[in-house]
Amino acid sequence: MQPTPAISVVLPYFNAEKTLARAIESILNQTFQDFELILINNNSSDGSEKIASRFASIDHRVRLKPVKRQGVAHASNHGFELASAPLIARMDADDEMLPDRLEKQVNFLNAHPIIGLVGGQVEYHGADANEGFRHYVDWSNSLIQANDIFTNRFVELPIVNPTIMFRKHLFEKHGGYTDGDFPEDYEMILRWMEKGVQMGKIESPVLKWNDHPERLTRTDTRYSDTVFYQVKAKYLASWLTKEAPSKDIWIWGAGKLSRRRSSLLEDHGIQIKGYIDVKPRQLVLPCIDFKDIPEPGALFILSYVANRGKRKEIKQYLLEKGYKEGVDFLLVA
Repeated sequence: MQPTPAISVVLPYFNAEKTLARAIESILNQTFQDFELILINNNSSDGSEKIASRFASIDHRVRLKPVKRQGVAHASNHGFELASAPLIARMDADDEMLPDRLEKQVNFLNAHPIIGLVGGQVEYHGADANEGFRHYVDWSNSLIQANDIFTNRFVELPIVNPTIMFRKHLFEKHGGYTDGDFPEDYEMILRWMEKGVQMGKIESPVLKWNDHPERLTRTDTRYSDTVFYQVKAKYLASWLTKEAPSKDIWIWGAGKLSRRRSSLLEDHGIQIKGYIDVKPRQLVLPCIDFKDIPEPGALFILSYVANRGKRKEIKQYLLEKGYKEGVDFLLVA
């Protein structure tokens, strides 16, 4: 009987014959070797299964498991259930672990027992000059400390999904990915944070994140901007109800897009009192000039301005006015 490994690496794959061997090799070549690798075949119809079987035949740590139900959420959860280790690391068939990823993350979790999930910075390798993805990577890589990750969770997914390592008991307590018409990774991160799970990040790259035109985050409607805002509205509304129940909610950004996105909060019982902008306009609700916002205390401001440069300016302005991030305002776009 094999001893229990320290880490279970879960890698679901679907028709990944072009990249799967590279991904597996990057795992097997880790500096930290006490792990099992669970390869979940999600109904592949190409040569992926043969590639997985070849590695299983030469390394006893590789376990092969097929699933009939289609979808990365179900396949990943199946792998989590099979995991025998107390720590679980996620991996995608498109990507490559840097050699010391597992070592860095297991050491981090051992040294920080209060942290339940740890990610890491990524090296972005894009198939084309996708500036949106590059900006996202730069932003995500800048969020290292648990408080920064928590405070920025409603802007975007603060931790790149295939970098995560977490304690298995959290999956058993809070559940894994929820399958639905939304980004399963973002929903799980928001749900776990709502339950009080603290998350950290390795302050160095742990993964080569290989973006390409066929990646699900590009092609699947579950990863559209509209669906992201629907998911975040649910958890943002829940947080506001508990943490800012006595404050009036004002939206910074009175354009059509900001109003449409912020209106999703009303579906969850949040009443919007008014809008803030550089050019006040006639709206159904009050709209004031940003220079006229009152002293901190009465309002809770949600910035729905998506422009990255403006987002930084808004944050700096509010901080200079004495507003505290997470107490008086949040950036949510």
